[in-house]
Amino acid sequence: MSSNDARKLFGTDGIRAVAGKAPLDPSTIYAVGLALAHSLRKSSPQPRVILGRDTRESSPWIAATLAAGLREAGTAVESAGVITTPAVAFLARTHGFSAGIVISASHNPWQDNGIKLFGGDGFKLPDADELAIEDEILHHAAGVDIDDPHQFPAVTDNPALQSDYVQFLIDSLPGLTLAGLDIVADCANGAAAAVAPELFRRLNPENKAHLTLLNIAPDGRNINAGCGALHPECVAKEVKSRGASIGLTFDGDADRCMLAGSQGNIVNGDAILLVAARDLKARGMLTGNVVVATTMSNMGLEAALRRSNIRMLRAPVGDRYVLEMMQKENASLGGEQSGHILMPHLATTGDGLLTALVVLDLLARTGKSIEELTADLKVFPQVIVNVKVREKRPLESIPSIAEKIRAAEEELKDSGRVVIRYSGTEPLARVMIEAESEEAMRRHADAIADSIRAELGA
Repeated sequence: MSSNDARKLFGTDGIRAVAGKAPLDPSTIYAVGLALAHSLRKSSPQPRVILGRDTRESSPWIAATLAAGLREAGTAVESAGVITTPAVAFLARTHGFSAGIVISASHNPWQDNGIKLFGGDGFKLPDADELAIEDEILHHAAGVDIDDPHQFPAVTDNPALQSDYVQFLIDSLPGLTLAGLDIVADCANGAAAAVAPELFRRLNPENKAHLTLLNIAPDGRNINAGCGALHPECVAKEVKSRGASIGLTFDGDADRCMLAGSQGNIVNGDAILLVAARDLKARGMLTGNVVVATTMSNMGLEAALRRSNIRMLRAPVGDRYVLEMMQKENASLGGEQSGHILMPHLATTGDGLLTALVVLDLLARTGKSIEELTADLKVFPQVIVNVKVREKRPLESIPSIAEKIRAAEEELKDSGRVVIRYSGTEPLARVMIEAESEEAMRRHADAIADSIRAELGA
């Protein structure tokens, strides 16, 4: 089941809401701990769960509440502290945990938070398992009444777990050298701020590379604020002003990475997929000569891959759907334009820091800049308009909206694409139009967005 129509709590990326308000109120969070523990005890008499969190000010009390619910139902809990989402997936898989829980709202503003669940295999839980847990959460939450979010003792963090993850990143690219590179990395005042300083210190023992780390002073409220992968112009400006060779930028939970070239140009996930695909193909590691992207990836990527005799398939937006298609096609590379890159030979989930190291390794091995490696990627003009909505009714069922979408599809059928969808994590309709003609692109994007606003606007 790839739709989240039947879901009340879980979206495409776990539970996400304003911290302290339903469904992230203390009673529901405690019920999540209870329900997950009950689910795990069906297959393990003594389950163990690993917790990790980002830098939001609500993350510690959410961790404490979850841990209390898990322990109440007989599950042991360990905490890796402030750490990235992919680190929790890695630790769950390699340290014998029954499950991993990430407390993060990724790219959302600091007021929001979220709960993501991973199985002991390091993969996000299947939809069916999430739905079963959701049913139990709703059942338990009705009988739980916790009014003080700070009533439970704080979890104790184990720094050795973070160190194990850093070692995994280093071991993933044996022989990686940063010598001669001038790198700027923007950690978004998020989870990467807890990992990147130690990672790059260990990768640069003799200071042969010049490293500048930005936004590594989280205060609970500055995560993603005008920085990180949501604002790649921030690192791009720094790269240009410092004359650096490359910029890396991560989102709040560091499962995605965007880049900036030496001229201050922004390099997104499409371009990363292109260079990674060509490199894997050259090394005989691109199974089936296929890459899985999403409906949001630019037609220019498809054309550039075709020139290298690489097929591109499109999955619905959301890394779980990219992964589903990758597994079906036995693909070794997939990802999203947002910088969420999946490389199953290295990790079970998208990992921004790992993606950054893969790119740095490629630059070191080829001696080329990111601009040279992506020079033939001719991007079709593309616009994405986000419209705040009060409800998510099927767009095709609203005649005025359906008519505008049909008109765009008809005009652009040979020279562009029209993708309209609801966000899985926010109350937004996303209008994406791609066209050879910038004028047609803007005209149709505005017409569809205006129509959605008139009918469903918040």
